[in-house]
Amino acid sequence: MKLTRRQFLHSTVASVAAAKLPWPAYAQESPVTPIVFVHGNGDHAALWITTLWRFETNGYPRECLRAFNFTDPLARTDDAVPEKGRSSTEDQLRELTAAIKAARESTSASRVALVASSRGGYAVRNFIQNSGASQVSHAVFCGVPNKGVFNWEANPGSEFNGRAPFLQRLNGGESDMVAGTAFLTLRSDGNDKYAQPDGRFVGKPGIPTGITFDGPELRGATNLVLGSLDHRETAFHPRAFREMYKFIRGREPERLSIAPELQPVLDGIVTGFPSGVPTNRPLAAAIVDVYRVSPETGERIGSPIHRRVTGNEGQWGPVSVDPTWFLEFMIEAAEHPTTHIYRSPFLRSSRVVHLRPGRPLGQSDAGAGAVVLLSRPRGYFGIPRDVVLLDGQEAKGITTGVPTDSVATLRLPAGEVGRPVTAVFNEEKIVARAWAAAENRTTIAELTF
Repeated sequence: MKLTRRQFLHSTVASVAAAKLPWPAYAQESPVTPIVFVHGNGDHAALWITTLWRFETNGYPRECLRAFNFTDPLARTDDAVPEKGRSSTEDQLRELTAAIKAARESTSASRVALVASSRGGYAVRNFIQNSGASQVSHAVFCGVPNKGVFNWEANPGSEFNGRAPFLQRLNGGESDMVAGTAFLTLRSDGNDKYAQPDGRFVGKPGIPTGITFDGPELRGATNLVLGSLDHRETAFHPRAFREMYKFIRGREPERLSIAPELQPVLDGIVTGFPSGVPTNRPLAAAIVDVYRVSPETGERIGSPIHRRVTGNEGQWGPVSVDPTWFLEFMIEAAEHPTTHIYRSPFLRSSRVVHLRPGRPLGQSDAGAGAVVLLSRPRGYFGIPRDVVLLDGQEAKGITTGVPTDSVATLRLPAGEVGRPVTAVFNEEKIVARAWAAAENRTTIAELTF
């Protein structure tokens, strides 16, 4: 049954009332600890959107929630050797320190809580061990490879090597704890691609990594196992939210679902893929058009609801939307394909709707009439755990067993350009349009959950 906007909002208000969380009460929540959310390798702050929404739904003031970008999110091959477009552990420490300072100053709080995904947890541990414990009340580590991704004589300078100087220093004490800060780790029960005893996920199948499933645990911490969640889900799944909320607030959240707002306002920055490497450096002079589209066909409904040419800060918004609207973000940026990103409805406001144009079309795309990507930033596709359909068929190229893939690709012949393509991940469905690769265009159906 298709709901009208009025019916949708009426049912939403009723569900919120039933959960005993009337929206006006949110602003009257008792003082809370500000939280800084720290993303992982190659990622950006936008991955925390649904987690931020869940905290807000449970009464956390928006101004006390801060997700920030590392400038160059990818780690260096060797931590001690500069590498263009990549960051060292010292770079990460410096930028996290600035983010914590900004959060404390904006809220007048003496301490913050830190929640980190994957590589971001290294920066958190580094900060706390470098005399930062007095500024941090709680630290939550989600799928952080605390013992390393591998423990080898090879790659001696990699920060992901358990034998390298960086992790040897972090793990060198009698305990992994630092007095004054409470530690929580969240890990998978064998489904984390970066906590595997076999090296096949780091390019060396059949070679023992020296790491076990419990590699993300810390000595002395509260260590929780979240079943079969994958590497990213240990940070962005509702199950992970429940544990981080309980740990920081000291009580169960009232609800795990997200309460929609009447009129969400979206904003963020445009970043890019210079030389095929993801970066969080703002792109200036990028053109962003936002369209409302049909949920059944992906066709645009009228003219753009928003258009902006980015300045030096890369900001593309703000724009007000309806929480029932499906959207298309069209991004035109130099040295990138014109990218059409299709999204399911945004239930709440967000300042971290960061947009990256698609990767440059490559040799594997040669001859394709259209290239359509299905992207799941907040988790991986697990086969047979998940239902993953692209254009009515099981998505191709997804590894079975331990979830490792967050993107599936469909290449269509020239005669099928312009038609709708349906993407399904479990209960989330997005209908995109196939744009012509010959015009240097690419399509991304980006999942929210």
